[in-house]
Amino acid sequence: MRTATIARKTKETEISVTIDLDGTGQYQVSTGVGFLDHMLEQLSRHSLIDLTVTAKGDTHIDFHHTTEDVGIAIGEAFTKALGDRKGIRRYGDALIPMDETLTRVALDCSNRPYLIWKVKFTRDKLGEMDTELFKEWFQAFAQAGGITLHVENLYGENNHHIVESSYKALARALRAAIEIDPRAAAAVPSTKGVLGGTL
Repeated sequence: MRTATIARKTKETEISVTIDLDGTGQYQVSTGVGFLDHMLEQLSRHSLIDLTVTAKGDTHIDFHHTTEDVGIAIGEAFTKALGDRKGIRRYGDALIPMDETLTRVALDCSNRPYLIWKVKFTRDKLGEMDTELFKEWFQAFAQAGGITLHVENLYGENNHHIVESSYKALARALRAAIEIDPRAAAAVPSTKGVLGGTL
């Protein structure tokens, strides 16, 4: 069973995440940040990863700590659930349209985290959420999840569509990358025999 539960508590946030990589896209998400909840629901539904997230944070200040720490906690749960990453396809990509918007995500579950973020917004906020915080979430998730992650909005005008297509593209790319390859189910997908680090 590729499942994991993570509890993360700091002076700024208290977060619990449960993840099932072989789920059906069921979710229960409550972070106190409405737009982030909406994006995480999209992530779960389109990746078929079951996701339960509860978070309490210092949202009376702003949404930064909650957004970043939720990304970290989900990434940590993802890493724990993947284990030694044996048998996964490792790579995934997706090109997702949403009305006038087109966004591309390519990723490598390499256990070597890196983020390339080529996404620009023309609004400072979506709902009550600062648009600059989306990069913080993707960075935190990639770092804690051990993912080389490239996100590029190719074109688009509506900021909501740009963000949502980014999360949906991430979801579809993850779905492909973490799938067990029946031709190599017992092997780590690397000539090194291990993923990550400098080995």
